[in-house]
Order: sequence, then structure tokens, then C-alpha cells
Amino acid sequence: MANTIQTHMKNNTLPLVHFFLAFIMLLIGGTLGLLQGLNRGGVFELPASFNYYEVLTLHGILLILAFTTLFTNGYLYAAIRHTLGELSKTVKILAWSSLASFLIGSVLVVWMVLAGEATVMYTFYPPMQASPWFYIGLVFVVLCIWLAGLGVFISAFQWKRKNKGQHLPILAFFAVGIYTLVIFGSLGVTVEVLMLIPWAFGWTETINVMLSRTLFWSFGHTLVNVWYLVAISVWYTILPKIIGGRIFSDTLARLVVILIVILNVPGGFHHQIVDPAFSEGLKFMHVFMSLSIAFPSLMTAFAMFAVLERTGRKRGGRGLLGWLWVLPWGDVRFLTIMIAMISFIIGGAGGIAQTNNQLNQVVHNSLWVVGHFHITVGVTVVMTFFGLVYWLIPHLSGRVMTPFIHHLGMFQTATWTVGMALMALSMHAVGLFGAPRRTSYTTYGDSATALGWEPYLSFLATGGTLLFFGVILIVYIVFHLMFFAPKGDTPFMDSRVEDNAHPTPKWTENWGLWVIVAVLIISMGYVVPLVDLIENAPPGSPPHRTW
Repeated sequence: MANTIQTHMKNNTLPLVHFFLAFIMLLIGGTLGLLQGLNRGGVFELPASFNYYEVLTLHGILLILAFTTLFTNGYLYAAIRHTLGELSKTVKILAWSSLASFLIGSVLVVWMVLAGEATVMYTFYPPMQASPWFYIGLVFVVLCIWLAGLGVFISAFQWKRKNKGQHLPILAFFAVGIYTLVIFGSLGVTVEVLMLIPWAFGWTETINVMLSRTLFWSFGHTLVNVWYLVAISVWYTILPKIIGGRIFSDTLARLVVILIVILNVPGGFHHQIVDPAFSEGLKFMHVFMSLSIAFPSLMTAFAMFAVLERTGRKRGGRGLLGWLWVLPWGDVRFLTIMIAMISFIIGGAGGIAQTNNQLNQVVHNSLWVVGHFHITVGVTVVMTFFGLVYWLIPHLSGRVMTPFIHHLGMFQTATWTVGMALMALSMHAVGLFGAPRRTSYTTYGDSATALGWEPYLSFLATGGTLLFFGVILIVYIVFHLMFFAPKGDTPFMDSRVEDNAHPTPKWTENWGLWVIVAVLIISMGYVVPLVDLIENAPPGSPPHRTW
């Protein structure tokens, strides 16, 4: 048995290493989040040698970039290996090279922040200027994404060549769509970083700030929906298996992937509604481009309710809502994902407020935005990731989850949910009262308005403390399932479609067509403003150091 487990873990070393590093990043980033939350709540002041803005920069980089990238790569490569078979030598080389590139980039980025040379937040907007090595580190991070995507594309191509006329398995289809979207989204930020490097070295004197912001948000907005697409891959293909159901519609799932890939990138302008360089007509067009993402989201909501109701009625549920109560609420693998899906309804509604001019004027650059971000990413995405942990880690490590770990997981889920509710809802509220987004704790000279924020900031600090406790618990659970849980066989939880499902049309597999459509839509959204920003560029800004 011992030799079997060792062989099993060796075959799954690639995803296991990704998950191990991902949760190390979560632990460090969560600790920084605790410091940040306590500081913003007025509990204590961080020292000048490691101030609030350095903590904020690292917190964003380690959680928004590092944790999510490592987890996504680990999950998708595990899915590819399960659905398409053993990875080829070429794909393995690309995957390990991707991880190496990520580690090199992360070391450079974190080193520069800790050295006090890159306190520029994770958005790294100019005219604030970091060390050139910070931007070079980001190049390696982007290269990591491209290498990982190339490995998945090659695996899919090799499978299709061996299985002519067959549809790519749905999980592999999601993987292809996810990497297609993130590569499209990363093109703009790559151009931006390659502009920033010579500026940071002093080879060019000024930078086009508005062009840089626009290139960044073509990536920043897309990245959020990359995580969302990763999450719904779990909802569509894994959740049904957990509750004893089937995939509602293979065709609908593939269409959702296609729509998210082709509609997503131009939505980035809703982050720039208050920027002065764009006409009202252009911003109005991008409102519709941003809101178009709601269409595949509504399709997903329909499909998920259909799966839950059908399965609940098979489990004996009767009446209008009887199907809901018989679902396995006591199973941590289901509960985490269900909370994630419910939170997306709240987060999606909040996102609509940021896509139109009038409401955006109220919430822009306030803590409301941070609260929205923590609901969409900290609950919808991260809780879905946590739901994977309880079966995917044991599957990869050749172990099984014990009742104790299951109960601990239920407690961790409750802790995380309450902590995030306290923190995110207080952020929403105090943001509406005018509390700014990216400042450390201050009363602004005991201003009556700022003093009125303090009860909400106290709830923020309390929620952050609970979340840190939740981080400790999930990291313990992951490492226990990886190294110390009883040995055994945990199956991969992928689902099958309904027996009477309609055949999936062949046009869903035509990725050449969907890439062309995506390029056309991205061009419609970005060619005119980018050309205008270049042809009518302002004098540009010299570097500024605000720390």
C-alpha cells in the first residue's frame, strides 16, 4: 500500500506542488490581511519600516495574483490529466517551466516590495514608479500564464487528434476557455509592463499615464472573470456529482464558456468611468459591453437551479421548495460551493452598480469597491476553491478525508462566511458614507464624518480576524489531507450529462472561429480609444515616489 501511495503522489506531483505553494501564499497573504484589517480598524499602527501600503501591496499580490494563479494551474492540470490522460513529456516540461517562471517572478516582485522599492499597490499605476526589477518580475508571472496555457492547448490538440470526431471532455473544454481568456486579457498588461520597464530604468523620461491605466484594466477586469470561469467550471461539472445529479446541458455549459471568452475583455472600461480621456459615447458603449457578461451569468443561474431542483426531487423533495431542503447541506463539499453561488448573486448585483456612470460616481474609490471585491473573489471564487480541497487533495495524494476533518471543514466554512460577511458588508456601508479605498487609519483631525466611520471599521477588523482564523484552519486541513490523512482511494468528482440530453453541436468546438470573434469584439472596444490615446498623447508624466 505504501508503495502504491508513493507512486500515486509521484504521478500527481505537479498539481500537488501547485496546491502546496498556493496555500503557503494564502497563509502569508492572510496574515498580511489581518495586519491590514486591524490597522484600518484603528486597533494599532504599523511601523514605518513595514507600513500599511507595503502590507496592502503584498496582500494584493500574494492573494490576487499568486494564490489564484497557483491554485488554478494546479486544479486545471489535475483536470486535464484526469480527462485527457497522462500528460506528454512536452506538456510536463511546459508546466514545470511555467511554475519555475512564476517562482522567479514572485521572488523578484516580493523582494522589491519588502525592500521598499515597489509600494505601488497590486495595480502598479504610473506615475508612481517601482524598481524596474518589480516590473521584470511581473513579466515572468505573465510568462507563467502563457506557458501553462500552451501546455493545456497542446494536450487538447493531442487528444483531439487521437479521438477524431469526439467532443473534448467538458472539463478540458473549460480549461481551454480559461487559458484562452487569460491570455487575451494579459496582452494589454504585457504591453504596459514593457512600457514601464524602460521608464523605470530611466531610459525614457515620461510615461503615458492614461494609456497605462487602460492597458492595465483590459487585464484587471478580465482576471476577475477568469476566476469566475474557473469557479463555474466546478459548478457545472463537479457540483452535480457531489449531490448525486447530472450535468443539466453540455451544450449550454460550452456556450457559457464561449460567451465569457468573447464578451469579457472590453468590459474593463467600467473601471475607468471617472477617467477624463474618454468620450461619453465610448463609456456608454462599454456599459453595454460590461453588462453583456450578465447574460452567460443568468444562463449559469438557470442551469444551476435546474440541476439542484432535479436532483433534490430525485432525493425525495416535494412541493415548491421541498427539493431545496433535501440537498446535502451537511456535506462540506456541497455547502462551500452553495455559499459561493449564493454570494455571486450579491456580488453580481453590486457589480452592476460599478458599470454605470451615476452609481459609479457614488462608490468609486471608496471602501464599497473593496467590499464588493471581497464578496466576488473572497467568497464566490475562494469558497469554490475550498470546496475542491476536500476531495481533490485526497484524490491526488492517495488519501481519504476523515469525519474529524469534515467537521473541522464545516467549522472553517462557518468562520469564513461570518468573517467575510462582517468585513465585506461593513466595507459596503462605510464606503457609501465616504470612507476612501486605499488609506490607512486616520480620523482626519477628528472630523465628525470620519469619526462616524469607526463602528463600521471595528466590524471590518473583527471580520478580518475571523478570516485569519479561517485561513489557519484551511491551511491545516489542506496539509493534513496532503500528508497525514489515512491512505485510501478518493475518486475524482466529475459529472456526466443527463441520459436524455441533446447531442452537443459541433460548432461549439470551433475555437478558431471563437478566437476570431473575440478579437473582433476586443478590437471594437479598444482600437479607437488606444489609437486616440497614442495619437493625442499628453506630454506624459515623470516618475513619482510617494513613499
